[in-house]
Amino acid sequence: MRQILELLERDAQLSHDTLATMTGIPVAEVSAAIAAWESSGAIRRYKAVVDWDAVDGDSTAETVTAFIDVSLAPARGVGFDDVAERIARFPEVRSVYLVSGSQDLRCTVEGRTIRAVSDFVSQKLSTIDRVRATATHFVLKTYKRDGDSFATPEADHRLPVTP
Repeated sequence: MRQILELLERDAQLSHDTLATMTGIPVAEVSAAIAAWESSGAIRRYKAVVDWDAVDGDSTAETVTAFIDVSLAPARGVGFDDVAERIARFPEVRSVYLVSGSQDLRCTVEGRTIRAVSDFVSQKLSTIDRVRATATHFVLKTYKRDGDSFATPEADHRLPVTP
């Protein structure tokens, strides 16, 4: 059954019939498993990965993405969970991870401009109790996201073979 989830994670548009064919599991079992995962929250949502740079003439697509490392003072009994959950509620925040290393949390934040991300950090994030420090890293170019490469495919320079 894990194979169904792995296939859906790679391509959410696969039909239940296609998944059944690919896994050798009957369609009814595939459909039941997916319905159960959706209702339990194991499958959170289905989404498209969009290369906004490839969308012609859509100026509303311009966004600035930043990774923000956050250093926290832990609290007895909750550690970092309460602050991480509070940060995750901001609409600008796309993801929050507890990480190893010199920082405690890594957040992915999106804004319309660098200034918008800067304002988020200075006015919302850094004012949260127990936030000791932040380090912001702006994304300059995306090469790969969610397992999808954004690199332009190289032209095929091979000579044709004839019989």
